[in-house]
Amino acid sequence: MKSQYKHLIQVVLFGVLLFAMSIFCLLKPADIVSLSERRPLEQMPLCTIDTIKDGTFMKKFDRYGADQFPFRESFRKLHAATVTNIFQQRDMEGLYQDGAQLIAMEYPLNQKSLNHATKVFQTIYDKYLQESDCNLYLSIIPDKSYFLQKRSRYLTLNYDELIHNIVQANPQFQYIDITSLLQLDDYYTTDPHWKQEALLPVAQKIAEEMNSTLSTNYKENLSKEPFWGTYAGQAAKSLPPDHIRYLTNAELESLEIFDHQNNCKIPVYNHNKLSGRDPYEFFLSGPLSLITIENPNAESSKELIVFRDSFASPLAPLLASGYKKITLVDIRYLPSPSLQKYIQFQNQDVLFLYSTSVLNHSKTLK
Repeated sequence: MKSQYKHLIQVVLFGVLLFAMSIFCLLKPADIVSLSERRPLEQMPLCTIDTIKDGTFMKKFDRYGADQFPFRESFRKLHAATVTNIFQQRDMEGLYQDGAQLIAMEYPLNQKSLNHATKVFQTIYDKYLQESDCNLYLSIIPDKSYFLQKRSRYLTLNYDELIHNIVQANPQFQYIDITSLLQLDDYYTTDPHWKQEALLPVAQKIAEEMNSTLSTNYKENLSKEPFWGTYAGQAAKSLPPDHIRYLTNAELESLEIFDHQNNCKIPVYNHNKLSGRDPYEFFLSGPLSLITIENPNAESSKELIVFRDSFASPLAPLLASGYKKITLVDIRYLPSPSLQKYIQFQNQDVLFLYSTSVLNHSKTLK
């Protein structure tokens, strides 16, 4: 009899807990975004006869329930701690942990994506560059998993094939190989991006190939704010932060930078971003569609146009000493058919600078 009462009490308590959680879910305002994961969260789907019939309501409701679950962030951290510390699992949420480094494992090679990137590059060449007398260059930035491909037990891209396919499909560009100048420690531990203080050899290599001369004298500065990158929130792990280091000299501090997207001047280093959602936006204020960098102290009259992703933000200021003007174009946000409204292509150096991760997921290139 006591055993029956015990089981009954357990069932009642579980039912009360389940009911309370359901009421909490219904009354709690839905969270719009996950700040730690830096992504929008699923909202309550529209319930109609059509969405019920075709199954979209239940699919979206399942995602809504998973995203809006009470104390979700605490459960994510508990789950991460369990699989890491108890089960000694090094991969989680599409990430692999190698020492202090969190790395997104890129696989498989997406040839369709490479073809799309090539098509976009070719369209830009045909429309703007073919008759422009511009000097054309291409450089590819390896993502972090590039450095694990020979020693990881996880599947990774064939990076040699990716680079070969892109270079061969774009013979109009002179390829600048920077892969040998980089190593895993040149990247932030909890973020996909590279560190500016490691980029002077990269900047020098690119400048030499483009027949430009750069300044080499910089002061290295250390930000006080801790930096947890995008992977830290995605993995929900307690990890030590990086700190952003940045390079300065008198010429760099004199640069005049204009954000054409928001029609305003911006600094080389935006210190307000260090305490924001993504501290990597410290460099040139983040992913902006069109930026011009003018160097009033330039000894050269040369100009440079860079088609780029976010990896160019810490690199571009290091190239500025060799050019009178640098234009940064992000065709993820500014469609290439609109470029003629903003840029006159004539006798500039033009560099296509893209990471392997963007090339392997290039649908955002327009």
